[in-house]
Amino acid sequence: MSTGDPGGGATDTDGTDPFGRAIRDFRRGEQDEPLWCVDGDERLEHPIERFYFAERDESVYEALDADGLATPLLDLGAGAGRDALRFQERYEGEVVGLEPSAHLIATMRERGVESAVEGDMFALRESFERDRFRAVYAHGTQLGLARPPHRLREFLGDLAFVTDDDAVAVLDNYDPEAAAARDLLGWRPDPTPGMGYRVMHFEYEGDVGESLLFRPFTPEVLREACVGSAWTVGEVRYTNAHHYEVVLQKA
Repeated sequence: MSTGDPGGGATDTDGTDPFGRAIRDFRRGEQDEPLWCVDGDERLEHPIERFYFAERDESVYEALDADGLATPLLDLGAGAGRDALRFQERYEGEVVGLEPSAHLIATMRERGVESAVEGDMFALRESFERDRFRAVYAHGTQLGLARPPHRLREFLGDLAFVTDDDAVAVLDNYDPEAAAARDLLGWRPDPTPGMGYRVMHFEYEGDVGESLLFRPFTPEVLREACVGSAWTVGEVRYTNAHHYEVVLQKA
């Protein structure tokens, strides 16, 4: 069985939504079975408490302060609202948590997220008007679902549309060129320079979610995708051997 991180906050959009339902049940004390990350015969229990409810180190938020996060702030793939709640405490103004899962929207609202919006991070123009936000944050490696080059460039364009001229965005991903990334569940070899493949799905109480195809990419791939867009790549920082955060600024 593969070792390593079974996956971040990639929300399953299948109608059964085992991912969102399991996290909601955990929050309500009603989870009796594991949430499984599955690839063929391999499976790992998804660490719900650690990924969505355990407190993150204060240094994480201090770094984001230095990046220039400000309100109105959009938290993409906000999960159970862990970061959105901290942003509400740290910044004056509106913090919006976006999720496609109705179960996660309910969970965020139960936990005190003041603005939880059901929507798709890859269809931002459908949910928000132009210049709506001053900052955007995404933690959970969902960016890997924006398969380069075309979908990634479309996402960057939509991100520019819903943010103002002074906006900053902090996004994360796995680095497919890091040796540790090969231990992730569902990893596949990819001959494309700077690119990786990862395929997996979630299962909970007999419900099987849709297959999720991630294309993790290096910061250099993101930098190339930003050429001709409104964004430039600022700081890139690694949080471990294979996971990084990148700060985007309006060009």
